[in-house]
Amino acid sequence: MFDSVRARLGLAPDGPSEPTVGLFVDGPNVFRDEFDVDLNDLRDAARDLGRVGVIRLYLDEHATPGLIQAAEARGFEVIVTSGDVDVKLAVDATALGSAGTIDRLAIASRDTDFKPVLEHAGTVGIETIAIAPGSYGRSDALQNAADQAITIDE
Repeated sequence: MFDSVRARLGLAPDGPSEPTVGLFVDGPNVFRDEFDVDLNDLRDAARDLGRVGVIRLYLDEHATPGLIQAAEARGFEVIVTSGDVDVKLAVDATALGSAGTIDRLAIASRDTDFKPVLEHAGTVGIETIAIAPGSYGRSDALQNAADQAITIDE
């Protein structure tokens, strides 16, 4: 039964599936005037890594309604926090990775606060990716902690 559904979707029967990706975007750190990051570019980067299981944009209470609406229209789950975005993102990414629901964890940020999240994910067998919002926004610490580093071109 599932083989016919898989065939209609263009998937091989009982073949190896794509890895499941969780993308976590540090909104206040990525969507800054000095970077020209597009939501579509982030979504496409996640899709290039595998099947997107989770795609979240973390924002603080100062986020504009236009950004929230644009993110939701592009398939992002938007998480707005009244406190520190970094803490919520780190806790959520660590919990999801520990639950075993993703094969690859991608964090879009230039903030070295996420280095422990990537390191922990690596210890539980999750492939890690650091996504920088442009060459100026690369964090050496994040890149070195991750299995792979991607820079969104400006």
